[in-house]
Amino acid sequence: MTLNVITLVGRVGTDPDVKYFESGAVVCNLTLAVNRPTNKTDKPDWFNLQLWNRQAETAANYVRKGSLIGVKGSLKFEHWQDRNTNVPRSKPVISVDRLELLGSKGDRDTSGLDTFEDDEF
Repeated sequence: MTLNVITLVGRVGTDPDVKYFESGAVVCNLTLAVNRPTNKTDKPDWFNLQLWNRQAETAANYVRKGSLIGVKGSLKFEHWQDRNTNVPRSKPVISVDRLELLGSKGDRDTSGLDTFEDDEF
């Protein structure tokens, strides 16, 4: 048995970066700052998030820098070759399966939509 599940709650660090493809697919990338509960004086941990399709559109419409969100997903690594030095590079990315908008209704206009999962749409 294998398990690759990550659950995070934090504040969004950047406005969503949304890209639309000719195939109809949509991808949204953003960053999430998560404070450690054991030491409030430490700087937050930063995570790169990637959302696809319906969740990406939801994030584009309702999530902004500073929004409080919760996510559940899995860890993956993106790999590429540096264009200038030709050195292999990689970065960890959370592939989001579930997005929850956690701020108050005054923080966003969601028309009652709070949780979005890939298999719901």
